[in-house]
Parts: sequence; C-alpha cells; structure tokens
Amino acid sequence: MARVRHAGTLLLAGSAGIAAAFALTEPALAQKPGGILRSYNSSNPPSASIIEEATVATAMAFSGLFNNLVMFDQSKSRNGLDTIVPELAESWTWDEARTALTLKLRHGVKWHDGKPLTARDVQCTWQRIQGIGPDPFRKNPRQNWWINLQEVKVGGDHEVTFVLARPQASFLALLASNLSPVYPCHVSARDMRTKPIGTGPFRFEAFESNVVVKLAKNQNYWKPGRPYLDGVEFRIIGSRATRILAFGANEFDLTFVVDVTPPLVGDVMARSPKATCAMVSTGVSTNLLVNRGRAPFDREELRKAMVLALDRQAMIDILSLGKSSLAGAMLPPPEGVWGMPPEAVANLPGYGGDMAARRAQAREIMAKLGYGPDKRLKVKVSTRDFQAFKDPAVLLVDQLNQIHFDAELEVIESTV
Repeated sequence: MARVRHAGTLLLAGSAGIAAAFALTEPALAQKPGGILRSYNSSNPPSASIIEEATVATAMAFSGLFNNLVMFDQSKSRNGLDTIVPELAESWTWDEARTALTLKLRHGVKWHDGKPLTARDVQCTWQRIQGIGPDPFRKNPRQNWWINLQEVKVGGDHEVTFVLARPQASFLALLASNLSPVYPCHVSARDMRTKPIGTGPFRFEAFESNVVVKLAKNQNYWKPGRPYLDGVEFRIIGSRATRILAFGANEFDLTFVVDVTPPLVGDVMARSPKATCAMVSTGVSTNLLVNRGRAPFDREELRKAMVLALDRQAMIDILSLGKSSLAGAMLPPPEGVWGMPPEAVANLPGYGGDMAARRAQAREIMAKLGYGPDKRLKVKVSTRDFQAFKDPAVLLVDQLNQIHFDAELEVIESTV
C-alpha cells in the first residue's frame, strides 16, 4: 500500500468554527498519481447513505462515491453563491420568475455498475427526499430543506427542472452541499445503506462496522485523469488519544475535522514535526437542543433560564483557547458570508451582559418555577460518543447545575 505523504492539505478541526490545517512540507509539484490516502473516522457511520444520515461520519467517509448536480469550488477558501460551479450539471438557468431552475446534464456519465446517468435519476432522488414514490428513505433528516420544491420535471435524458413555489435565493446553495448527492434510480434505498453506487471518483469496496471503510479508484470516472489516488481508507477509531498517536506515528495522511482542538495542537506538532499548522474556519457550531413540546421544557421561562445560564465565552476559552467565535445560526464574519456581525450577536438574549448577573436572573426564574438548592431539576444531557460533542457537553452540565439543575451526562453510541 503506497503512502500518500504529499496528498495536499491535511485538515484537523477544532471546536466551534476553528480548525488546524496540517500540510506536509513536500512541494505540490512533486505529486504523483497513485497511492492510498489513509485517514480515520472518529465514530462509526450509521450507514453509507449520505442523504439518510445527519452525521459527518457518513458524509466524509462516503462522499467520494458521489457527485452533485453543482458544487462549491473546492479551490476557494470560502463558500458563497459566487463560488458554485458545475458538476453533473454542465449549466443551469432560471426562468424570469426565478421559480424554475433548469439544469443541463453531462453526457456519457455512468454509474459504478455501468448504467448511464439520466435526468430520471435526479428526479427519483428528490422524489425520495420528498417522500414521494414506492421506495422512500427510512430516515430523512434534511427533508425540510426542500419544502419549497413543488416538483422535479424531466425534459429528456439530460435535462431536469426544479419547480419552486416561490423564489428561493438559497436553493442553488442547497444543491451544492455535499449532503445533496444524486442517487441512482435503479438501486434501492436499502442497498444504498450498505453497498452504495454512485458516479463519483471512487467505488465502494468495503464497510466493516467499527473497523474500516474502503473506497477504490473508479477507473471509468467521467473526469479525465481523475482521481489521482488509487483509493481511500478510513479506519474507525473511537479514542481521540489513539488517533493522535497514530497520526504522529505516520499511520494516517489526513486527520478528522473537529478532532484536534487548539489545546492539543502543541502535542500533535511535537509528535508530527514534518507538519505545518494554520488556523482555518470550519463553520461548525455547538448547539443545545431542547424538546419544548415536553414538560417542563414546554415552559418558556425555563428555557429562558437555560439560555441565561450558558457561558459561551467560557466554553470558547476552555475548548479552543479563545480561538472560536460567538455566533448565531450562521458562521460569523469575517469568515462567514451570512452571519450576524458581533455587535448584533451581543444584543441577543443570553449573549451579552454580565455573566454573574445573568446567572442570578436565571436562578430567580427557577425559584419562581419551584426549583432551588433543595429541589433541583433532574435531567440527562444526551450527546453522541463523539469527542467534539462530549467536551462542550461536560461544560454544559456544570453550567446548568449552577442554576438548580441536577444534570448528568448520558453518552450515546454514535451509530444509535
């Protein structure tokens, strides 16, 4: 197995919007085709079906099997509407009302089993996402991305039109996400979970649960001269310490996003002296999800107390040595295109003001709801067995317990 020590930029992500990028010192001009890119997954993919899963564990390991209709230009450091480029679609046009997007598909593209790609495959993919047809997806975490989509029309084998209920500026960006691959119409949703078929640069070779994912070069890829690699291998390793030691021992060429946080960079660099490091943005946010349809979280006052209790800056200081950014729903500027400016974020409830005063206000709310030092609200904070999730969850438990919660951490195996 060839070692690809000149495969390009090696990404190591940090928390909440920061990543460390490692690139080996060999010059780009020395690159040669061939070799196996060795990396890892820090959690076991629930399945191989990107559309059916909500985890990067699936998206990262299996994206090489697929193509989108359009994609974000991978040579650009920041995504935007102006960086969307063709992939399976050679071109696209909007109608005058901007409610009909017509895409012209490439000719000669074939699925890994040799069958031709047609517009019917595109139509089938989005019909499955919409829950239309005889073979719907078992899980559909991003179905609400497409609630404005009325129908997908086929105009021959190489033309497809997305018809929207109203104009939607973000629609093309959703198509460009690597969570929006095109699936084959002739392969069942069930088979896509275990033996996926795509049009991408790599073919499915093996998926051994909790062991490894292997992809092999697609010798008949529609992009001439691509891919450069003979294959990609993702070993599934749950322990962060084991992963970092393996990287230092030259067992991996590519690290996993959100795995190496700024506090760990020094240790990684000490073990990997041939690597160089730079901080880059990931757009990864840390979120607290509450089921507000279930008591007692159906009470707005209780949810407000939880918001006031969150010390986001403390999490940033601890988890990323202050390198991360306070954000709303979107990646904040200057890295982000659509995020709110810092002064706007500071005015949101629970973001600005004195932390001690906010906690005192939160305890007052809890007291009015009947909770106090002698009667705490017992809850479980559930999170995936994924280091980037567990670290902030530990801090969250401590912060909630300061406002009369009795919270404990429940770590759930990632596949579940």
